[in-house]
Amino acid sequence: MEHMLLLFIFFIPILGLTNGTETEQDFTWHLKKIPQIVSERTFSLDSPKFEAKPKLELNSVCGIECQRKLPVPSLSDLRDLLSYETVFENGTRTLTEVNVLGLVLDPAGNTTTQRSSRKKRQIYGTDSRFSIYDKRFITNFPFNTAVKISTGCSGILISPKHVLTAAHCLHNGKDYVKGSKRLRVGLMKTKSRGDGRKRKGAKRSRREVPTAHEDPEVGTELRRRSKGGGRKQRRSGRKEGTSDGMPSFQWTRVKSTHIPKGWFKGVSGDVALDYDYAVLELKRPHKRKYMELGISPTIKMMPRSMIHFSGFDNDRSGQLVYRFCSISDESNDLFYQYCDAEPGSTGSGVYLRLKEPNKKKWKRKIIAVYSGHQWVDVNGEQQDYNVAVRITPLKYAQICFWIHGNDENCTQG
Repeated sequence: MEHMLLLFIFFIPILGLTNGTETEQDFTWHLKKIPQIVSERTFSLDSPKFEAKPKLELNSVCGIECQRKLPVPSLSDLRDLLSYETVFENGTRTLTEVNVLGLVLDPAGNTTTQRSSRKKRQIYGTDSRFSIYDKRFITNFPFNTAVKISTGCSGILISPKHVLTAAHCLHNGKDYVKGSKRLRVGLMKTKSRGDGRKRKGAKRSRREVPTAHEDPEVGTELRRRSKGGGRKQRRSGRKEGTSDGMPSFQWTRVKSTHIPKGWFKGVSGDVALDYDYAVLELKRPHKRKYMELGISPTIKMMPRSMIHFSGFDNDRSGQLVYRFCSISDESNDLFYQYCDAEPGSTGSGVYLRLKEPNKKKWKRKIIAVYSGHQWVDVNGEQQDYNVAVRITPLKYAQICFWIHGNDENCTQG
């Protein structure tokens, strides 16, 4: 099975070139000039209460049909939506207002591709997810970029000190969720026979316990969600702790979190799925390979419209779960797809492989954040999809600004 997985991961892009209608030149990372996000002013806000309950599914969000009717946001609207809150580890909070420079507004509005709609669920028929056990995969790129968030979500490493995840993992639209005040990120490591030995700095090893028990503040909540959070399905995979390749986690504290103002209720009338993304700054840098950001291409520019992501689904406790699927619909800001997934995988980085310009090498980049299972309006009815938030040029500029603290390193993407 592991050899089949390797074939899928490395040869799917090539298979997409053999259908006679697409050429190799179509599937290239095309560098684009990025608008500038410039900080205008920052001021203090009251500390959050950190009392919100995590909400794993969002209802009545603006879906495919709704997005076709949305007007083009004005420059003033974008300034407001892309302003952002920062929460620090001591519980203090600031709001930073931004300006957007060098942006050409698209008069076509927020269009969507129209494909046949289907009612689906989080798991569709045969479960097509892969649990990654082999430590050669777990500890190597791209799987080693997946991280666990102490509030019960997943994320992905995007720099030596930054993690990309979903905003709803930290904030429900009104307040920050319980557990987000002392937020931690779990980086994977494989257990070995020597893990139990005492050595220098052993006091830190208390953090390095497998699965939900790693963070006592959220362990109970994760166990509660795991018992009844997902839809009924055929259980597969090995039991927790039965494999030498089962990952454990090294937890590191989060120094600060950034969430765009567009996510908050009152700014957009309701929580806006388009802005369901957040960046965490770690207190200490890691030494692992991370995955770079990329501008999300359209479906036509992706081999077989295929996306990939890995996360920590609650129904497979302690396992890293990988999946891939084709995108079914897209809007300017969202991908609608039917990748098999369960709660716990939300916040994962969605990526694909394209050719680097003027090179023969293929490179993986993050093009979206998996937002999870959402109910959306389609032709006047509520239907459910698994949804991912696309990294548009504006979002790329904002996330890049959060990473570097300036726009000098964010001119192209």
